Amino acid sequence: MQNARVSQNAYAPTHRCSDNVLRMRPSQSRLLIADDDQLSRQILTRTLEKAGFSVIGCEGGQEALQILEEQGPMLLVLDYEMPGLNGAEVCARVRSHEDTAIAGLPIIMLTGHTGEEQEVECLQAGANDFVTKPINLPILKARIDTHLRLHTLRTQLEEQNAELERARRNHELDLEAARLTQQAILPIRAPGVAGWDVAAHYQPLIQVGGDMYDWLRLSNGDWLIWMADATGHGASAALLTTLTKLLFRHAASEHTRACDVMQAVNMEFHAIFKGKSFMTAACVVLRPNTGSVHFAGAGHPPLFILRKSGQIASLISQSPPIGILTELPCDQSATELNRGDSVLLYTDGLYSMEDDSGEHLTPADVRSLIPESAISALDLLNQTVNAANARAKLKPLPDDLAAVAMRRV
Repeated sequence: MQNARVSQNAYAPTHRCSDNVLRMRPSQSRLLIADDDQLSRQILTRTLEKAGFSVIGCEGGQEALQILEEQGPMLLVLDYEMPGLNGAEVCARVRSHEDTAIAGLPIIMLTGHTGEEQEVECLQAGANDFVTKPINLPILKARIDTHLRLHTLRTQLEEQNAELERARRNHELDLEAARLTQQAILPIRAPGVAGWDVAAHYQPLIQVGGDMYDWLRLSNGDWLIWMADATGHGASAALLTTLTKLLFRHAASEHTRACDVMQAVNMEFHAIFKGKSFMTAACVVLRPNTGSVHFAGAGHPPLFILRKSGQIASLISQSPPIGILTELPCDQSATELNRGDSVLLYTDGLYSMEDDSGEHLTPADVRSLIPESAISALDLLNQTVNAANARAKLKPLPDDLAAVAMRRV
């Protein structure tokens, strides 16, 4: 150093570092001081060791980098003017180190210059702080304590973020496993019902959802088409849908009436959850040869009936959601479908869509989405869903959506 020579008296402390600061200091308070002035380095070392720090001193920038490689992270106190590599150059090399633990070390620069040029250079090189000479030791110690605490907090935050990222990845893996499971239990293809065209639409809010549907041929030759909407989303909802499918399959193996199936499912569902969980559900029993349709709903949206003439009617749910009561009161409605008539069974995902004012669609709004005519069951679904998306201005779907259309041909 040539311009930063100061006497020993310039390093004399003006007051003691408080006990509170020492208590807040991280336990591993190792310092590396790089200063080519031996007297200045010795004074700093002794003073900081008395303050409770573990100090290593060296006389040049290249030696400081070597110590970092050999002994690992520590806070650096670097003199700006050193032969070979100056403090700013050492700082820049530390910041570009491939080891993030070293690259992120706190660095305090010592400079005997009072101009802004060197201070700006130090900060641009990545220094956290700088202290001008002659050095006020209590100020230096206070800044060392501050940057050690900040470094510790940043390290803890990085560890917490890494833990959160691991948890997020695990959650994504769980959701992917749940998605594959749910895809496996959803019907792959439409049922081969003679004289009928059947299509389905499934759109979960995230990878998996709480909506489920299926179709089964009953023992008397009729077809059961059921739909359920469990509470929640994600893996837990997917588990509920898996259970729901098992319950409906078991009930359908013993019953052929829509209400009987619903009551059997409710009894088993309530026995499992004791009223702590519920879901809406609907059953449609279709008699293919006659076009007879029997509907039973438990808190589920109405079944819409689209006549070939363009008229639209509905059958409403008359029971509370499944799982609330031990015994489910149930009434079923019936209608006849002629050739060209269709029915639409869906979950409340259609209602959850919002219009321009931010209001959710009403049952009357959903009814207005149904086209006056459709050439197929799939066309009926596509027109209805597209109309809902247009009504909502293509905003992201805020809930799961499942829909099944059946058309007599």
